[in-house]
Amino acid sequence: MTEEIKEEILSFDTMQIMEMIPHRYPFLLVDRITECVPGKYAKGYKNLTMNEGFFQGHFPGNPIMPGVLQLEAMAQCSAPILLTMPQYKGKLALFAGLDNVRFKNIVRPGDKLEMHIEMTALKGPIGKCHAVGSVDGKVVVEADMTVAMK
Repeated sequence: MTEEIKEEILSFDTMQIMEMIPHRYPFLLVDRITECVPGKYAKGYKNLTMNEGFFQGHFPGNPIMPGVLQLEAMAQCSAPILLTMPQYKGKLALFAGLDNVRFKNIVRPGDKLEMHIEMTALKGPIGKCHAVGSVDGKVVVEADMTVAMK
């Protein structure tokens, strides 16, 4: 008889996220990590309001969340996947690369950008992830990301 290993699913509020990563307002782009299994995946979200500084200039009269900030939000959401592993606790997760980026729709004030990041490979301090951002169940951005631990 084999014993099934139960994975611990973690979650983190904004204050706990700020204990893990150095980002602060206005550059903290994750409000909550709703699920995180160390070394495997993380799910989180960013609630967007018209008060976000980037909406003031991108673009006046037609506010859109910049694609580069969508990618940064997903990178921040990916950090706990590694930072919750014992060997990386207290380290710094760095956004190291992007591949296969696709923007499929725009993100506006009032949207909830939901992010799902899955670790696809881990070799030493370098991790590869597949990241998907969605709004109301529709994919708005997708990318393969590289994260490096320092």
